[in-house]
Amino acid sequence: MDNRPIGVLDSGLGGLTVLKKVIEKMPNESTIFIGDQANMPYGDRSKEEIISLTRDSVNFLLSKDVKIIIFGCNTATAVAMSTIQKEVPLQIIGVVQSGALAAARTTETKNVAVIGTKATVNSHSYLKEIQYRDPEIQVSEFAQPKLAPLAEEDPAEEIKQAVVSESLAPLKNIDYDTLVLGCTHYPLLRDEIVAVVGQDKKIVDPADQVAQYTYNVLRRDGLFAADDSNTTHEYYTTGEAKKFTEITRQWMNDETIVGHHVNAED
Repeated sequence: MDNRPIGVLDSGLGGLTVLKKVIEKMPNESTIFIGDQANMPYGDRSKEEIISLTRDSVNFLLSKDVKIIIFGCNTATAVAMSTIQKEVPLQIIGVVQSGALAAARTTETKNVAVIGTKATVNSHSYLKEIQYRDPEIQVSEFAQPKLAPLAEEDPAEEIKQAVVSESLAPLKNIDYDTLVLGCTHYPLLRDEIVAVVGQDKKIVDPADQVAQYTYNVLRRDGLFAADDSNTTHEYYTTGEAKKFTEITRQWMNDETIVGHHVNAED
């Protein structure tokens, strides 16, 4: 048994979609979330910047004595995870590998579309991971730089729908049956995305597979918290705490959440 918390990091608030699945899957586990809102979006930054910023969040979680770290950010997973895995002793779980596995299992026509940030798409991480599992799957990747900031800003519905419709227009020109939401912000726009691509497309949210994989790792390594543990959930942002708290309460359906400002490098 291990009552230390699970750490989850993200470039902003998108990782909350992963955190929510983790809490639902493992209600006895404590968690600590850090969203680097002061520096988001990561998708337009250089590889060196992404690694440095992700390392800051990892160090923050390590200072909180977490037992495992989840990269609830596709860009951090695609660009920084392989480097940081060599630097820390804890198990790190990324969303790209989980999403790729789910996509390979889901597609029936072997045609998959992936939407993500520029950095994620330019890394071709999903293409490599999906085709590693099934070389016959055709993968089409599309960078969507407007969608993560859109989810964070949470504007009026008509604005969201217009931006999503414009962004996803290229998908009309390809053949696919499965769409991977290759950024953890995108599930927050799921309704708008489905309205554009249609109900017949299968939507893969990597968060589901991440939660299951985390469960499997904790079971394998004997890291489950005790059933009678005092479960807590802590929320931190490098951005403005009040706004972070308001949005986090809404997305997590929990009015008791209090967000705290922190400098990730501290």
